[in-house]
Amino acid sequence: MLGVAAMVLLSLFAPNARAQDASPWQEDAHSAVRLLAGSRSGAVLLGGIALQLKPGWHTYWRTPGDSGVPPRFDFSKSDNVEAVTVLWPAPTKFDDGAGGISLGYHDQVVLPLRIVAKNTEKPVTLRADVNYAVCEKLCIPVQANLELSFSSVASTEDSALFTALDTVPKPANVGDPNPLTIRDVKREGRSEVLVDVVSPDNRPISLFVEGPTPDWGLPVPKLLDHGPPGVKRFAFALEGVPPGVNPEGAALKLTLVGADRAYEFNINLE
Repeated sequence: MLGVAAMVLLSLFAPNARAQDASPWQEDAHSAVRLLAGSRSGAVLLGGIALQLKPGWHTYWRTPGDSGVPPRFDFSKSDNVEAVTVLWPAPTKFDDGAGGISLGYHDQVVLPLRIVAKNTEKPVTLRADVNYAVCEKLCIPVQANLELSFSSVASTEDSALFTALDTVPKPANVGDPNPLTIRDVKREGRSEVLVDVVSPDNRPISLFVEGPTPDWGLPVPKLLDHGPPGVKRFAFALEGVPPGVNPEGAALKLTLVGADRAYEFNINLE
């Protein structure tokens, strides 16, 4: 009897506990968004922005590809928050309907947040003004204002947040002995860059490139039909460089996405 009573009490309090670790969903016709709070410990907290999308609809990565609108986040109205870093899970490629490629997410995604508190002894309340686009054949802008306090010693959302962290590409260096890695990056003439990738199997892989600032619009690298033995060779043109900018020595970020792992490589263009 005591065991049954305890289970009933737990079931009554569980919804309230979960409500403290996630803000209410804010919904529009094609998507829903909310904040997640991880366990409260120390000055660096783990949170998340959870997005759900209706079937057939998608939203965008930090670099949207040939078309699209990247999400924008404003955390400046938060209480006792020094800084917030958005961590981006590896994206998927989409046909943008105009002959190009867009990069983003479908179905659902959690963007982990690394939150630095100003004072570990005081309450932390995260407020996020979120602007993103959801697209099928047409794109529709969405705006949401979210708020959530971090108060749980053991959050019910920790598992979802750590699962999301596992989908964020891990830092790596060119030539690392990982099963999936970039072996070499080199220029081909003045207008093309070749990237040689080693992959453990024949499953599809993707490569994305970003410039040092958002006004760079480099194209999505293409997998060539023929490359050196033992590697998959990607190529991209040095197009979309801001006017008047010399690409020599530019800091580029390469994101390599495999079937079950992803890596980020920071390089300087030689």
